[in-house]
Amino acid sequence: EVQLVESGGGSVQAGGSLRLSCVASGATYSRYCMGWFRQAPGKEREGVAALDAAGRTTYADSVNGRFTIHKDKNTLYLQMNSLKPEDTAMYYCALDGFARNSVAAPLLSYSYTYWGRGTQVTVSS
Repeated sequence: EVQLVESGGGSVQAGGSLRLSCVASGATYSRYCMGWFRQAPGKEREGVAALDAAGRTTYADSVNGRFTIHKDKNTLYLQMNSLKPEDTAMYYCALDGFARNSVAAPLLSYSYTYWGRGTQVTVSS
């Protein structure tokens, strides 16, 4: 059974940093694409960063240059620097359901099959 568990969220002031982690259990996911999404209250879920099986990264414009996605074995990370109040949201980890090098739309929800329950990030001004 696939399970994704996020951690590392919290409350920080603007300009601060956080590192989110997502542990994927149930199999070895070296050939799977993974991503980070977020959802703020009253807003739709949006893709933040993605990492494909070939090691290529994709970032939303709003976080490019501030966030970094990487993976170590079955743990996916999101290093978030220079945080802004608009980064406040629940952050979710996502895993592709197929072993393939890439997905056509890495920042869209439909590209992923499995989801974690999320970790809350709150950035105060």
